[in-house]
Amino acid sequence: MFAGPCRWREVAVPPVSRKLHADARHALSDLLADGQTFAVGGFGLCGIPEALIAAVRDSGIRGLTVISNNPGTENFGLGQWVQQRQVRRFVGSYVGENKEFQRQYLAGEIELELTPQGSLAERLRAAGAGIPAFFTATGYGTVVAEGKETREFGGRHYVLEKALHADIALIKAWKADAAGNLLFRHTARNFNPVCAKAGKVCVAEVEELVDVGMIDPDAVHLPGIYVDRIVLNPHPEKRIDVLMLREEGR
Repeated sequence: MFAGPCRWREVAVPPVSRKLHADARHALSDLLADGQTFAVGGFGLCGIPEALIAAVRDSGIRGLTVISNNPGTENFGLGQWVQQRQVRRFVGSYVGENKEFQRQYLAGEIELELTPQGSLAERLRAAGAGIPAFFTATGYGTVVAEGKETREFGGRHYVLEKALHADIALIKAWKADAAGNLLFRHTARNFNPVCAKAGKVCVAEVEELVDVGMIDPDAVHLPGIYVDRIVLNPHPEKRIDVLMLREEGR
């Protein structure tokens, strides 16, 4: 039994439209500075935030630490930052498709920390979950473990991996509502959700934008609580890393 009649109380809620920005340049205008750390979604050129990457390129900021699976190709994706000499240090899993990155690394112009893909994903996830470090058996006895603490548990050796935090996360999604709830498309999801959670500020580039309530809550891949700003890019280029075709008749 209620002691009295139920009462509704109005609560002031900031409009979710504040997350929406006219373009990538506007969304990043008050965030960028030299020496920042970026976590950038994507796998190869799949699921990369093309417009946001271009905006950072055009800003001219330098001395950046970049956390991503790979540094793009020579002239696209994160490779544009490499070409512009904006990257000081790269943390990722694969650099084989970017000859300019390889040249700068071999010339001592850029620092590189290679980490297994599973460990990379977990280090980003750990940052978002408030976990400072964790032990993994992956990489023990290899160059990955050099300079890191190792311990034995149950007769098996493990390497201590530290969480990867970022000042800014740049991610790409397929669809968003005005509150920032995101849907990814198939394998283009890749590292985007964990990058979003690892950044102090997350800026999402999306292909479609709908009203709040148009996305089934059970279908949301990344809740809007993790997304601070949204940029609409309905026609990304979506280049292919390596195009391989079968000869006709074979």
